Amino acid sequence: MTDIKNYWNRAITFEQYVKDIEDEILSDKNLEFKPYFELNKKRMDRILNTYLVKEAQMKQFDVLNYSGKLLIITEGWCGDAAQSLPVIYRFFKKFLEIKIVYRDQNEDLMNQYLTNDSKSIPIVLILNEDKEVVAHWGPRPEFGNELFRHYKNNEETYPKEKLMEDMQMAYNKDKGVAIIDEMIKTIAAVRKKTPIKNNI
Repeated sequence: MTDIKNYWNRAITFEQYVKDIEDEILSDKNLEFKPYFELNKKRMDRILNTYLVKEAQMKQFDVLNYSGKLLIITEGWCGDAAQSLPVIYRFFKKFLEIKIVYRDQNEDLMNQYLTNDSKSIPIVLILNEDKEVVAHWGPRPEFGNELFRHYKNNEETYPKEKLMEDMQMAYNKDKGVAIIDEMIKTIAAVRKKTPIKNNI
C-alpha cells in the first residue's frame, strides 16, 4: 500500500497552487501551455468570486462529522480542475485540510488512480485521520463524464471543440452543485462503511 503521508508532507496548499499558476502565466517557460494557464486562472477567479455554498449541502456534510483530509492530484493547465478545485476548496475548507500534488511530478501515485487507463485529472483522494486513502472522486462530475463518453463514441460527428463548449455550459449551469453532491455521497458511504462506486 502506498504511503500517502509522504505525498501529503510535500504537497502544497490551494493558495500556493494559485500562485504557481500565476507564476506560470508570467514565465517564459512552457509557452504552449500559457493560454491554458491564463484561461484557467480567469475561470478560477470567477468561480471563487461567484460560487455560493449551499446551506442544505453544508448541513448534509456537517452531520457526517468527518475529520479526514483531501489530497488532490492535478495540474494548473487542466480545464476540469479549474472548474472543480475552486468549488471543492470553498466548500470543504471549513471542514477539512486540503492539499495538492502535481500529477506529472508524482506519476507513481497518479498511475494508481487512472480513469480508463488515462491519467485524467483532477483526482481527489479522500483520506482518513491517519492519512490513508478511503475513497476518491474525479476527474469530473457525472454530467461531464456523460459528455466525455458521448464524445469518445462519436468523435467523427461530435468534435472536441463542441465537447469543450458543451462542457463549459454544463459547468456554468450546474454551479458546483453536482461536484459537492457527489463528494458528500462518497464520504457518506465511507462513514457508513459501504462499498464505494467510483465516479468514473
